Parts: sequence; structure tokens; C-alpha cells
Amino acid sequence: MTRLFLLPRFSIFGTYEQNKNRIMSKALVVIDIQNDITKNYKEIIDNINKSIDWAVENDIHVVYIRHENLSAGTRTFKPNTRGAELAPDLKIVSQNIFIKSKGNALTSGEFTGFINKKGIDEFYITGADAIACIKSTCFNMRKAEYIVNVLSDCITSYDKRKIEDMLYYYKSKGCQLMSLNDL
Repeated sequence: MTRLFLLPRFSIFGTYEQNKNRIMSKALVVIDIQNDITKNYKEIIDNINKSIDWAVENDIHVVYIRHENLSAGTRTFKPNTRGAELAPDLKIVSQNIFIKSKGNALTSGEFTGFINKKGIDEFYITGADAIACIKSTCFNMRKAEYIVNVLSDCITSYDKRKIEDMLYYYKSKGCQLMSLNDL
């Protein structure tokens, strides 16, 4: 059966039983920290950059997800505009930059190809928006049986009042909640 994204039990490297002794790898995922994102990202950018430093120091893949809005009449995240570019104060340490046009980062074929190629099974999630793209990505990663760690002090939202509810939601879906100090 062909699947859109890697499920740890059925990888391109064989079955779970064949791979249970294979070392899997981890990735820090920075979602949608772009020029058109909420201004609230300024409150967490230092923490995101520190999490990137932590990932580099621990040989963890650093991945950047960019949203491009393909809807007609859109005003934000338009392809090939300054608004769709990664924010200038975001630390860029890799060329692992993938584009999505839907909330769920796993809808990016290039990203899922990278996951498959690198054998990634554990993710540390940072970025925005906590009530949209992070929510969808976390839900779908857990549905695909990945290990998902949400860095609670490295996410934000247009509506910060909803972040606490989102943290409860992530936990209810099986995500581990952590802070930068837990790393």
C-alpha cells in the first residue's frame, strides 16, 4: 500500500519489526515564522533561536516550514512576496526549508520525503500559529504515530488567549509538552 507520509510502523526501510533496532532521528520544526505572521512572534523569537542552537549542538535536524497561501484574493503569505519569506530575525542554520499550502506541514511532499530519507520519528515543534498550522501539524503527526514534543514557550498565535487551550489539546492528542529549559 502506498502512503503519503511515513508511518514508523511501515517505513520505506521495511516493517517496524525489521527496523526496531535501527536508530531513528529527530528534527526541530520551525513552523511559519515568516514576515506575514502575527507580530506576536517577536515575543518568542529569542526562544526559537535558542531551540535552534540546542538542536545544532545536539545534531538534531533543523527544519523550516513556510506557508504559501494559494487562495485567490489572499493578502498574506502570497508566493514570491516578502510576506512569505522567513522572518529576518529567525536564525537559519540549514537548507531544510519546505513549503506547504495547507495547515498541516505533512502535506508538503518535500518535507515528508525528507522525513523518510532521514528516518525521522521524533519532532520538536516551534512557531505559529498555535490554533491553526501547529494544531494541524501536531494532530497529523500523532495520527501518523510520530513522537511529538511541543515547546510551549516557542509557540504563539494571533489570539494568545487560546494558547493555553491549545496546549491542553496537544497533550490530549498525545504530544509531550516541554519548555526550552526542559531540553
